[in-house]
Amino acid sequence: MSAPILVLEGVRKSFGERNILDVAKLELAAGESYVLTGENGSGKTTLLRILAGLEVAEAGFCRFDGKPVNLQAYPKSLRHEVIYVHQHPYLFRGSIADNIAYGLKARGIAASIRERLVREAIDWAGVADLLEVPPQRLSGGEKQRVALARARVLHPRLFLLDEPTANLDAEARQQTMRLIRDLCAANSTVVLACHDREIIELPHMHRLHMEHGNIDMQASAAPGA
Repeated sequence: MSAPILVLEGVRKSFGERNILDVAKLELAAGESYVLTGENGSGKTTLLRILAGLEVAEAGFCRFDGKPVNLQAYPKSLRHEVIYVHQHPYLFRGSIADNIAYGLKARGIAASIRERLVREAIDWAGVADLLEVPPQRLSGGEKQRVALARARVLHPRLFLLDEPTANLDAEARQQTMRLIRDLCAANSTVVLACHDREIIELPHMHRLHMEHGNIDMQASAAPGA
């Protein structure tokens, strides 16, 4: 297995008297894919949001690509390396192409390059036939595919996907599964929080189980690994 791209130790988070997260240790290897399981309320989403800098951990040590990261003051540079995709993605006003281009524009990517990358992402996600549809009128599965394209176009080193196939009908689920398989086959590290049996049983997917805010690393070996 590759060297770890991310290491966590002693990461804690609570809300009032309730302890939400208490991760003793977690290591993610570069270029590997992980499925994170656990009951609702076990801390999966909180962990992903802390890794993405969307919530602040109360304590803990983090190292990304060998460099220490302050989880209480999440560095801006790391937001270019780590992308979180919500179970119910929020799409901005404007066109679908504008949504996919948002991060590229924010990073100052030249318009000619943006246009090429957005077109590639649109083709990859299979949303070319939706370009004239206002984002607020898209179905849940269509929004998920646009959100995955918006994430992929930035080429992050760590994808964090929160229940990407939850509440989708059969066709939308299979379309989303195709994109997930493609991401897992690429060189980025992928962590998917889910209950979807088809994702859990994907080959070469390392399994992590969260319970009472901690992670069972004994479940981390992928089938056949």
